Amino acid sequence: MRLSTAGFLSLLGVARGLVVLAAAIASGMALPALGSETAGPKPLLAFAARIAGDDARTRIVIDFDASPEFSVHYVAAPERVVIDLPATAFGFPAKDLAPRGLFKDIRYGTMAQGSARIVLSAIRPVKLVLAEVRKNETEGQGYRLVLDAEMTTAKEFTDLVAKQKWGQPLASTATLDLGKSAQNPAHPGVFTIAVDAGHGGIDTGATGAATKTPEKEITLAFAKALTERLNRQAGVKAFLTREDDTFLSLSERVTLARQGAANLFISLHADTLAQKNIRGATVYTLSDKASDRMAAALAARENLSDELAGFSIQSGPPEVADILLDLARRESQAFSISLADRVVKAFQGKIELINNPHRQAGFQVLRAPDIPSILVELGFLSNPQDEKQLLDPQWRDKVADALADAVAHYRAETVVGGG
Repeated sequence: MRLSTAGFLSLLGVARGLVVLAAAIASGMALPALGSETAGPKPLLAFAARIAGDDARTRIVIDFDASPEFSVHYVAAPERVVIDLPATAFGFPAKDLAPRGLFKDIRYGTMAQGSARIVLSAIRPVKLVLAEVRKNETEGQGYRLVLDAEMTTAKEFTDLVAKQKWGQPLASTATLDLGKSAQNPAHPGVFTIAVDAGHGGIDTGATGAATKTPEKEITLAFAKALTERLNRQAGVKAFLTREDDTFLSLSERVTLARQGAANLFISLHADTLAQKNIRGATVYTLSDKASDRMAAALAARENLSDELAGFSIQSGPPEVADILLDLARRESQAFSISLADRVVKAFQGKIELINNPHRQAGFQVLRAPDIPSILVELGFLSNPQDEKQLLDPQWRDKVADALADAVAHYRAETVVGGG
């Protein structure tokens, strides 16, 4: 019978020595001679671990019986993150820290006497945006080391390696806050917008009923037109999540928006429906409960995009995944609704709208907790009239103008006006 965490730690005073001894033998830790009076401090016990995440963000949590001091370094060729610890006995099952998400291999064990190390081998350039020790909520249950990793560019990873000195660790305290990407804007004081062209690469999206044009080409053309118009506005900086026919996972899209310090996230799509008579634009905001069956079906289909490239958001224990893919905070959600209402008003009388044009569903790409986000279905490639318009450059320009006007009004009323 396996004890709960609370039960295990309540018995730690009696059983601790045996657990540490067993873990030390398994990991090859040097043991003091029997009868030695200078055995030194007891090693920490890492008694539990968990990991969750995807190709853009991954969280690792390790539970200790006491607060661990730690340091972090980066190693190139291949990309690795190294966490150095005091002497530690790793007493959790290896499967609990099996590699996933950003990491293809995870190793841990004893180094020299009095020290231990965790080595995280990454699938791509990576950085820690948070590394800290937190006291567990229930008194007497020890501490946990929380490591939040995020994808980065090859240049930034090279810079991280170059600026560090092994003799002067990046961190050697209980808390290392490396800062959220969105807290370090590249353009201070500028209103920044991430424009997301849906689909791309192996994920072609929907296909035009008559012309067989893939959705990924239509969304990219619209995204470029919208970005160009937004960048005409004073004090605005718009950027594309993808500039060419590249596959991006849903999490990558959100992470790129955060790394670009986006104040808004606008995702563009042009789906298909079985009912070919339905046409018109729709604006979606995030909700766990879909506003209707059509919204639920569209969100489910869009959320399957990652599976085309072998990615899945179901990559860890639910309680950890919830941290990574948290629902939008109330304030951000209110701003998202305000932006959606502005887009609907800007479209009215100019762009064909579906009945009840502002709808809600659980789109994964809208789950950034700190960025107001909307998804715009520009029309339906299953409808002949919509398909013709979606391929018309003049109509595309009209839609881009209306979207840019909606953003300008949103910014004036919500940001400048302090609403």
